[in-house]
Amino acid sequence: MNSLEANIRSSQSVGDIKKIRNSGFVPGILYGGKSENQKISVSKKNLKNLMEKENFLSRIINLKINGKDENVLPKDISFDVLTDEPIHIDFLRVIKGSSVVIEVPVKFINNEKSPGLKRGGVLNIVRRKVELKCPSENIPSELIVDLDGVDIGHSFKISSIELPQNVVPTIQGRDFVIATVAAPTVIKEPEKPAETTDGGEGAETASGSDTTDEAAKTDAKSGANDGEKKEGDKKDSDKKDEPKKS
Repeated sequence: MNSLEANIRSSQSVGDIKKIRNSGFVPGILYGGKSENQKISVSKKNLKNLMEKENFLSRIINLKINGKDENVLPKDISFDVLTDEPIHIDFLRVIKGSSVVIEVPVKFINNEKSPGLKRGGVLNIVRRKVELKCPSENIPSELIVDLDGVDIGHSFKISSIELPQNVVPTIQGRDFVIATVAAPTVIKEPEKPAETTDGGEGAETASGSDTTDEAAKTDAKSGANDGEKKEGDKKDSDKKDEPKKS
């Protein structure tokens, strides 16, 4: 069990809280059980070391307050929006014989032994945490999902996960899904547009050429007819100008 030293604080004002933070400590509250809420502070360095450990929020911590031991659960941590440093933490007293509601992380093991994943399947995780109601002395730090031998199409429901004695999910009345091994998604390539054949373009060009030639012939014929008409008009005019023989 992890342990953490804590000091009782009597700070009330914003200025007092700021002094605590500037001295390398994080203010907090200890609550729960029949005892009154207690204002405490813990070393920021020691707190951050515990936070880096796996499943920090679901593990019981032995909190040593001025020489007195308290089993607690970290319940809520506030962080600075700019530095992401912890600035406040709440601890819940773990009282023997009582029950607590806690979110427990899900851990997937033996991924490399799953035939479905080896064939390109995808592990689709629906819930990374499950909220459980647990006896205070029997709180699981994580839920294990074993992927050994699992093929594509398999789904893990809450009923398929072995829970400790007297530990139950807070969601009742349905067997909800934790994860599935799904088939790989195949992205179909778009079809290439049909290319225009040279014959079509040539046919169009030839057709255009035929039209042009036909027009040229019509114009030439029209010109010839005009020429003949003018020549005929000229002859008629010459005949009119000839003097009449007496």
